[in-house]
Amino acid sequence: MRSTTFGALLLAGTVLTSVGAQAADGIAKGDTSGKTIAFSNSYAGNSFRQVMIRSFEETGAQAAKDHLIKSTAVVSANNSVTEQASQIQNLILQGYSAIVVLAGSDTALNGVVKDACDAGIVVVAFASGVTEPCAYRVDYDLDSYGKAELDYLAGRLGQGPENLLEIRGAAGDGFDKRLHAGVEKAMKDHPTFKIVNEVYGAWTSTVAQKEVSGVLPSLPKIDGVLTQGGDGYGAAMAFEGAGRPLPIIVMGNRQDELALWKKQHQSNGYETMSLGATPSVSQVAFWVAQQILAGKQVPKFVEVPLLRIDQGDLDAWLAKVPEGGVVNATYDQPLVADIIDANVDHKPLPGVPAPK
Repeated sequence: MRSTTFGALLLAGTVLTSVGAQAADGIAKGDTSGKTIAFSNSYAGNSFRQVMIRSFEETGAQAAKDHLIKSTAVVSANNSVTEQASQIQNLILQGYSAIVVLAGSDTALNGVVKDACDAGIVVVAFASGVTEPCAYRVDYDLDSYGKAELDYLAGRLGQGPENLLEIRGAAGDGFDKRLHAGVEKAMKDHPTFKIVNEVYGAWTSTVAQKEVSGVLPSLPKIDGVLTQGGDGYGAAMAFEGAGRPLPIIVMGNRQDELALWKKQHQSNGYETMSLGATPSVSQVAFWVAQQILAGKQVPKFVEVPLLRIDQGDLDAWLAKVPEGGVVNATYDQPLVADIIDANVDHKPLPGVPAPK
């Protein structure tokens, strides 16, 4: 406990609870050198997921080198909940200390997640709405995602009648369902906006381009496009291929999207914003699992901040993103401990500043 807080509580005669006393203590130092952490991933078919996996692997490898854990493993299902459930059962049988899960469904894996918990395994679900209570969750406030998109469009378009297209992720996916629910909530504050159609882009530019191209001929003029990440560039190519004006497309922090945005801005003053999760959220989930194993008291839900790019920061972020990549950030053990503490203390989350 920080000395100032401890002194204040003593003076107040307050009895410290175990969570309050331990969760805000910074990095837990319990010995986890013999522990193993696995990552069960539902889908690896786009650049975001590939960077996410690499971020986890690199963090795990360094942690093993530093004797903070013994080893890690990664398994990916081909967007099949049945296959993912089978893979998690295998990880349980292999005796992993913790399993980090990016679930393909918010409910269908609850049974196998409960099996893992009953076996004494720490389960940390991230970026997916696993509803089994025994699992810890590391995630974004997806209501704020939809609100940020719609508030931005309202600021640019006004509150007159405007037609929007929504590009969703994958049907049945927990992240998609929760982000879409956030959009529906935010739409209540913008009654003149109308979502005239929605398609599933699988967070991938090629799929998004195909799906948007398929519906454009039947749509009226589109003023704005709501996205979930990885689909902005494909949407732009669909509008270009149809010979239609480029609407305000909310981008998703991919290099191709940012490069297109910059090119359009230089050509005709086009402006938008970019918002999204970072692939390295897998690092947050890794360190949350490690800290739980080390004895830190962690809340069942750990919120992670979204990374937003506005026009003024576009060049700085674009310069740091490899071609074909996605904007990423590094979450090391001290930062994740700070994020956990901020959640416990209900304080602002540590942000990721634009690169210098």
